[in-house]
Formats: sequence, C-alpha cells, structure tokens
Amino acid sequence: MEARRGGAGGLSAARPALALLLAALAACGAEPEASAPHAPGEGARAAAGAEGVSVRLFEVGAPAAPQPVRAAGTVRIRRETPLAFWTAGVVARLDPREGDRVARGTLLAALDTRTLDAEVAAAGADLARARAERERMRALLAQGWVPRARVEAAEAAEGVAAAALERARFARRNATIVAPAEGIILARRAEPGQTVAAGEPVLVLGERRSGFVMQVALAPAEAAGLAVGTPVSITFADGVAPAMAGRILEIGGRADPRTGTFRIEVSLPDHPALRSGQLGEVEIPRPAAASARAPLVVPATALFAARAGEGFVWRLDPASGTVRATLVRVGAVTADGVVIEAGLAPGDRIVLTGVDRLTEGARVRVSAGPRA
Repeated sequence: MEARRGGAGGLSAARPALALLLAALAACGAEPEASAPHAPGEGARAAAGAEGVSVRLFEVGAPAAPQPVRAAGTVRIRRETPLAFWTAGVVARLDPREGDRVARGTLLAALDTRTLDAEVAAAGADLARARAERERMRALLAQGWVPRARVEAAEAAEGVAAAALERARFARRNATIVAPAEGIILARRAEPGQTVAAGEPVLVLGERRSGFVMQVALAPAEAAGLAVGTPVSITFADGVAPAMAGRILEIGGRADPRTGTFRIEVSLPDHPALRSGQLGEVEIPRPAAASARAPLVVPATALFAARAGEGFVWRLDPASGTVRATLVRVGAVTADGVVIEAGLAPGDRIVLTGVDRLTEGARVRVSAGPRA
C-alpha cells in the first residue's frame, strides 16, 4: 500500500513536467505546417523570375520639330534714299511735304546761292591771276631772267586755281536737290530759311519701284540657319493690311553693335494698303536641318552608374523582352532631362522606373510610359 502510494505520489509529481513536454512537442509539430516569412523583397524577386519586373518604359523619339521664329517688324520701302545738299548753306526752297508723290527729275529743294556765286567769282579771279603769272614766268624764262623752276611753280599754281574754280562751280550746280527716281517723300527734315550742313539730309525719298520690305531684328540664335529665299508669313495688327506671304531677301552680315541683333529683310507684295512705318509680325519656319542636329533628351531617372560624361541605361530588347545595359555619352542637363550625345537612337525603348531592381538580361513586364 505504501509502495503504491509512493508510486502514485511520484507520478503525481511528474505530471506537471510531462504536461510541459507534451505542450512543447505539440508546438514543435504544429510549426512546420505554418508558412515561414521571407526576407524583404525576396517574394518580389521570386515573382519576377516568372513574370518579369514591372517597369515603365520611355520611348526615345526624334527631336520635336523646331518652333518657327516669330518677331515684330517694320514696313519700309526697300530703297529709302536720304537727300542732302553737297555744301552748307541756307535753304531757300523746300517744296514737297511728307507723303507727296514726286516724279523723277522734279526740283525738290534749293539753297540760297548768293554765297556760292561769290565763291565762283573769287575762284575765277584767282585762276585768271595764276594764268597771267604763268605767262609772265614763261616770258622771263625765254629771256633768261628766271630758272625753269619758277615757271613750273607758276604752272602748278595755275592748276590749283583751276581746281578751286571747278569745285566752286560744282557746289553752285548742286545747290539744288532733284528727285533721282519716282517715289514718295517719307520725311522732311528742314524748312526754308534753315541753315544746313553739307551732307545733312533734308528729305527722305522712298522709291516705290524698289518695292516694300519688312525689316526684322533677330537674335543670333534666331538668325542662325536662315537662308535667302525662305518663305515667310506676315500678319498685321488691327487689320491695317491683309495677311501676306513673302520671302527673305537679305540677311545682315554683321550684328548691330548696339543691340547684337541681325537685320533681316523680307519682301512684301505691292499692295495699296502698305505704308512705310507700319508694324507687323513675321513667322519664319526653322530649317529641318536644325532639328536633325538637335540632341536626344531622356529623363534623368533612366540613368544609372553615371560618371563624368558617361552613364548607363537599360535598353529593352523587344524580341526577348529582356533588358541590356547600354553605355551612353551624356551632355548638358536641361529642364527636360539629360542630353544624350551618343549611344541611343530614335525609337529605342529604355527603362524609366525600377532601374535599381534590374540585372543584365532580366525579363521585364512593361507598363505604359511616355515618349520623348
């Protein structure tokens, strides 16, 4: 009885330990049936092996067509001639007003010639005296009284006096201004009684037969690549004249030293609504060659392993659906992205997102993406 009680007491003492062991075994047996957690990203890589990494692509396109050059211009008669007197003097006559039409050969202006007449008379007297002196020196030379050098000096003085008389007569003949061609008076810059300097314009004549042009000032970048003969569209504000078509007639060979711009002249048709000084706008198409020379630009997120002047992009092989690392030469960084100078061509498709999840030859699953 005591032995049985002792055994029962031992069994009773062992029951708590046994319960703990059974619980531990039960727990160990249940753990293999639960799914073990994966390391971060491991599941995505496992799925990518079968379906490919989901990425967005960027299709490299040809550079966008260049925008046309638009600039304001001023209508001018192509040949606008400033008219001036050859010599200084007082304006005695100035007939035409601005806007007057004049025929070729019309007397337009004249100086007071009293001073010029006096200069002609004085030059004539000087020439007569020089001729008399030359004759006297020749007579003395024949008699042996003077050396030949004295005669030569007298002959030179006669030549100077003759030139002075011709100059005075020329100034007298050109004390008037005659219209060199048929045209319209564009500006009147003097009045009768006004003293003007030699060469100072008193009238500006526009020769209508030379045709109308529009003068436009363009920045060097805008003028680059333009050629004579390029078609141009012209419009006018407020309907002062209808829209017109013209062509580039002339491109300035040097920039204006004050503004740094180049002057472009565009032909205009002979339309009755045109007037010198009207304002308009020209639209000049950019040459296609300028677009062909433009570099490709891709988003900066497409580049990886970039270093000085170089970098890599993942380029899609459409046949296999895999990507290959492609070395590119990079240029400037612009607001639109990074300029690609070499390594890509229009139509190439490169990875835009998920670049850091790819390896050489990785299969990708394409989602929609932008185009250059």
